[in-house]
Amino acid sequence: MKKVAILLSGIFIVACSSQKNQKDSKHPLYEVLLQSDQDGADIQFYEILSEANEITMLLGDPDLRKKINEDDIKTANFVILNMGEKTSAGYSIGVDSVVEEADKIILTVKENSPQKGAMTASVMTYPFAIVKINSKKKIEIK
Repeated sequence: MKKVAILLSGIFIVACSSQKNQKDSKHPLYEVLLQSDQDGADIQFYEILSEANEITMLLGDPDLRKKINEDDIKTANFVILNMGEKTSAGYSIGVDSVVEEADKIILTVKENSPQKGAMTASVMTYPFAIVKINSKKKIEIK
């Protein structure tokens, strides 16, 4: 009987601690939802989407529709990073870092180019990334 009580106590303690970890876990500060070297814009620009009608626009994309839910419109901002038209393969754009400060989020963009002298396909590319920031604070892009 004593062994059964100890076993049940151990199971109870383990079960309670695992539930606490699940409740305390947070969403990451940012998520890269989509990143590609094709289908971006012809010109380089960064755009912050924070209004409900702007974010709802993203739901028109079949790939993004699976990654964005209704709550995100109220709790997150989105950033579109376009590198513009490039004349060869080997270019990409993404996130170098995201830092949360008391009054804002600082997103540092990382643009990658092919190494000098590297053999790359001579093809037009349009690198872009779409980033979800799990905060409604003002976003500063560097």
